[in-house]
Amino acid sequence: MFTGLIREIATVKSFVGSTLSIRAKHKAKLGDSIAINGACLTVIKVEHDGFSVELSPESQAHLAMENYTNEVHIEPAMMMGDRFEGHVVQGHVDAIGTIKEIKNNGNSYDVFIAIEKKFIPYIVPKGSVTIDGVSLTVNEVFEDSFRLTIIPHTMKETLFRSYKKGSRVNVETDMFARYIAHILTHQTKAKALSWDEVDAISARY
Repeated sequence: MFTGLIREIATVKSFVGSTLSIRAKHKAKLGDSIAINGACLTVIKVEHDGFSVELSPESQAHLAMENYTNEVHIEPAMMMGDRFEGHVVQGHVDAIGTIKEIKNNGNSYDVFIAIEKKFIPYIVPKGSVTIDGVSLTVNEVFEDSFRLTIIPHTMKETLFRSYKKGSRVNVETDMFARYIAHILTHQTKAKALSWDEVDAISARY
């Protein structure tokens, strides 16, 4: 589990086949889970100046891979007893979003991100969303996009500083919104038990 608070902006050393090598200050251990641009990946090799992770074909097919060539956001998985900030992040990227517009308001930036309509029910106004591993608050939700407001500090200290119109980003929607939607969907599809069926089940015990 993660929090969506970026611990370091690391540098990609190489990406060959399925192995991504990262130069970072963070001292990883073999087998550690680390979110890289929001995707939970496993450390398969530790080096003196960083570590390597493996991206399966499935992962590569569902991530904005063009963002794994220069700098990347990294966040190690939470440890028991860590202070909890941000929001509950699984490191499971749901979709790739596309930045439609970045509007400079002087003391903040409005960032509009387009996403497939099927994911919109999981984007909740004033709820949380993770963009390339960064925990952010949703301000407005539209038919096929949503708006974030980012303060200058976040813009300066994350890769949002390099994003522009057309940039693709990894999006993880709110975990609780996904779970609730899944439960409600299957409840409506499930057949309600009759009282006779309830009695029959009870009689077996």
